[in-house]
Amino acid sequence: MRRPSPSPPAARGPALAAAAAVVVLLPSIFPAIFTPLGRAFPSLFSEWNVPKPMHESLLNEALRRTISNKQKRELWSPLPYQGWKPCLKSSSVHGVPLEPTGYIQVFLDGGLNQQRMGICDAVAVAKILNATLVIPHLEVNPVWKDTSSFEEIFDVDHFINTLKAEVSIVKVLPKEFSWSTREYYGTGIRATRIKTAPVHASASWYLENVSPILQSYGIAAIAPFSHRLAFDDLPVDIQHLRCKVNFQALVFLPHIISLGETLVKRLRSPVQGQSGELIQEVGEDTNQAGKYAVLHLRFDKDMAAHSACDFGGGRAERLALAKYRQVIWQGRVLNSQLTDEELRNLGRCPLTPEEIGLLLAALGFDSRTRIYLASHKVYGGEARISSLRKLFPLMEDKRSLASEEELTNVEGKASVLAALDYYISMHSDIFISASPGNMHNALMAHRTFENMKTIRPNMALLGRIFVNKSMEWLEFQEAVQAGHKGRYGQIRLRKPKQSIYTYPAPDCMCQG
Repeated sequence: MRRPSPSPPAARGPALAAAAAVVVLLPSIFPAIFTPLGRAFPSLFSEWNVPKPMHESLLNEALRRTISNKQKRELWSPLPYQGWKPCLKSSSVHGVPLEPTGYIQVFLDGGLNQQRMGICDAVAVAKILNATLVIPHLEVNPVWKDTSSFEEIFDVDHFINTLKAEVSIVKVLPKEFSWSTREYYGTGIRATRIKTAPVHASASWYLENVSPILQSYGIAAIAPFSHRLAFDDLPVDIQHLRCKVNFQALVFLPHIISLGETLVKRLRSPVQGQSGELIQEVGEDTNQAGKYAVLHLRFDKDMAAHSACDFGGGRAERLALAKYRQVIWQGRVLNSQLTDEELRNLGRCPLTPEEIGLLLAALGFDSRTRIYLASHKVYGGEARISSLRKLFPLMEDKRSLASEEELTNVEGKASVLAALDYYISMHSDIFISASPGNMHNALMAHRTFENMKTIRPNMALLGRIFVNKSMEWLEFQEAVQAGHKGRYGQIRLRKPKQSIYTYPAPDCMCQG
């Protein structure tokens, strides 16, 4: 057990406090001196050092790469029809109950895409219980500090009208239940709150444990509610209903769609240089003209700390991430017991911006590729993505494409910004995510449903390749291309226990 650090003698306390105050104030008192020092010695003033490229030799060779027109045509050609199509027909036998058994409330945590899955499950649970669903409450995300509500992201009227033939949904509770609020359930144990719903609970669990509360009180609030409904052994109608919610009922608000359409149009327009010449008028023979790819760069501090990998930021970064990991995850990151090389060999390290850039270059994306960067906040800022930007100088994001005025209604709202990224991603020619996660899974499913090209990075292969520091570019390129055959959006049928929100076939799709 670590002993607590001894307190300084009382007589020295004021002196130490005064000295500490001076150190803290010095940069603000003498900015002309300390700002250059901060740039020269960032480890003194920041947790993060600008890292050198972790794969400098590959990066230098990638910057000189040449890509054949044949490879470009193959990369940008759309997916052929795979024999599966959307299939969301519901049985008319199980319509809306004439007398719902009561009201169901759910409180959803996580980011936008985790909440999206929770919304689908909430509708399904309401159907199982013959209950009326109250529009789900979205919790404040502890990482993004976002307070966006369901009504600030999704079109509520469309949501209710799309599902009205199957599930009763209301915007607010009637007056006799107005006491049933998030604040009410946060102040003590309440008979109407269910806290014990197991992960991936069965339909029978809800009938046995929630129905009696509905019958007794007319209302039941379920929290937590992330991943609280099983993916297997459910009626076909319930599975189809989850798909219908995900792919038809959840539509973003008009102002989000309008801004998304504007940015998509700009991404598809030729790029002009400062003197007005076209610098991105790619030849028609490559099928790349007017097209763009979306890169979801999931590289925030929370993700970096949870992965327990080394990302090249030096000792200051390792210490900062270790501290964050201990405070936020409180020792629950089991991977922290493995070395960085072991983690990489197992494919458990998210790709850095540099590594995802090398992957894209090896797959055939060139310096004229229009890439939209879908990301909330990159850990390390612009310096961290400098290598990626060198490889793809035409890379854009929300703030480079839109004006400050256009972003007024979405700025500072992480979930609304994520919704904008989702919309732009769904309209891209190619989507690729730097690491698995909720947005990766949600978009992979949605694009599979629409038969759109989505590249799945082979994390285990890439981890092993990047550990090999002696690999040259041609060998790297061949290994990457061979390891990604069949990973461009080909249909993969859902296996038992796998998520319907990642693998929509066969539950949401039919052959024919």
